[in-house]
Parts: sequence; C-alpha cells; structure tokens
Amino acid sequence: MTEQQIRFNDGAAYEEMMGKWSRLAGDVFLDWLAAPEGLRWADIGCGNGASTQLIFDRCAPAALSGIDPSPGQLDYARKRPVASLAEFTLGDAMDLPYPDRSFDAAVMALVIFFVPDPAKGVAEMVRVTRPGGLVAAYAWDMPGGGFPLDPVLTELKALGMTPPRPPSADVSRIESLAELWTQAGLSDVETREISVRRHFADFDAFWHASTLGSTVAPAIAALPAQTVALLKDKVRARITIAGDGGASYVARANAVKGRAPAQH
Repeated sequence: MTEQQIRFNDGAAYEEMMGKWSRLAGDVFLDWLAAPEGLRWADIGCGNGASTQLIFDRCAPAALSGIDPSPGQLDYARKRPVASLAEFTLGDAMDLPYPDRSFDAAVMALVIFFVPDPAKGVAEMVRVTRPGGLVAAYAWDMPGGGFPLDPVLTELKALGMTPPRPPSADVSRIESLAELWTQAGLSDVETREISVRRHFADFDAFWHASTLGSTVAPAIAALPAQTVALLKDKVRARITIAGDGGASYVARANAVKGRAPAQH
C-alpha cells in the first residue's frame, strides 16, 4: 500500500485552516526574534505566504524570498500584498536554489516537521545564511498535543481512523529542535514555547476551519451522518465554548533560533 502523504494545494482553504493560526504564532515568533529592519529574508516552506506577509508587514525587509513545493500555495502567495517585494519560487527545502550566504535571516514557519530529512533542511538554511545571520524556526508541538487540529484528529483516531501525520513529527519537540540547531553548528541557540488562542464565532466555525484539510475532509465525508454527529460532540467537548456560544482553542508551538557560524 502506498503511504498517504500530506499535501497542501489549496491556498484559500489553507488560509482558513492554518494561515490564521500561523499569523497568531508568527507574531510571537517575530517578537522573540527581534530582528532589525533592512534584512534579506528567506521564508523556507512559505506555503500560501502567510508567514512571508507577516515578515513583510512587521520587519521592513530589504529583500524577501519564499520557496515552497506547492504551485497552488504559491499562486495564492503571489496574490498577497507581499508580492510587491517578495520573490516566490517553486522548490525543495532540502535543495535550496540560492547561492551560499545569500540571506541575513532564514526561517521555517510550521514547516520543519514536513521535511523528510530535517537535518539536511537545517544545513541548507545555514548554507544560504551569511555568517552571524539568523536561522530560526517554529513548529507545532505534534508529540505534545499542541497541533491546532488535534481535537479532530484525536477523535478520528478513536474511531479507528488515522489521518497521516507529518513525516518528521517528533522533530517538533523542543529538545529535538535545540539538538538539530546545535548539531548544524549554529551558535547562541535558544528555544521557547509559543502558546496561542484562536477565537471562532461558534463551534461550527471551528469545525469548518479544522476539517478543510485534504486528508481530513475526505475521511469525514466518508462517515455516516450519525457518526459525524457523534464525532462533533466529542470534538466540542475538547474545546472551550463561551457563554455567548463563541469557541476557542489553544495551540502550542516550539521555536528555536541560532546564529550561522563564522566559517561555513
């Protein structure tokens, strides 16, 4: 049997499902990086441009490059205001099409657990970053239950269904990120946890946003209506419902940063 893989091809659906979560966590991440203005940035695994736009809005970059393996995601990114500055390229995080020392800062936002060989991905980030430049990433704490879609995925698993997880999910542990960065020769390595709460108008809005994925949506569509109703009840019990009917959920990510070595 061919292993089912996670694919993101619909930029608009991804924006509703994960792009908004990405910006919530990305704000905390960029605050923590405290990078000066005027840097040349690389956004590795830029997806639909949610993180690229955030860098553009908040960091006053001198240059900005985004790379991703999905044409559909890049099409969405190119329609954002950031496209007035950013160059978006189709490509692979493990084989970046950039010269050595091209950037002052290279980041991965919610990407490193999708890279089949995370160490190779980090090595590529280091290669394209100038000595002393910033190399950083953040990723949902998959093993620790920090993923925004965990309420749905956990209950699907209880039904005997196992939607695919990222191929390198365990790398999102905070100690794993620290080890990756240290082994890559980066200096001044630091880590931190990021917790963010996303608010929804009601449970139905949470459900809609959380079931747009290309693996989750077909799985739910194949279930009998009675099972879906039961699934919704189970998921509802895992999130916060306010007195006015509003819904919210807290997700957690782990972040890491370091400086590219002087000799590389």
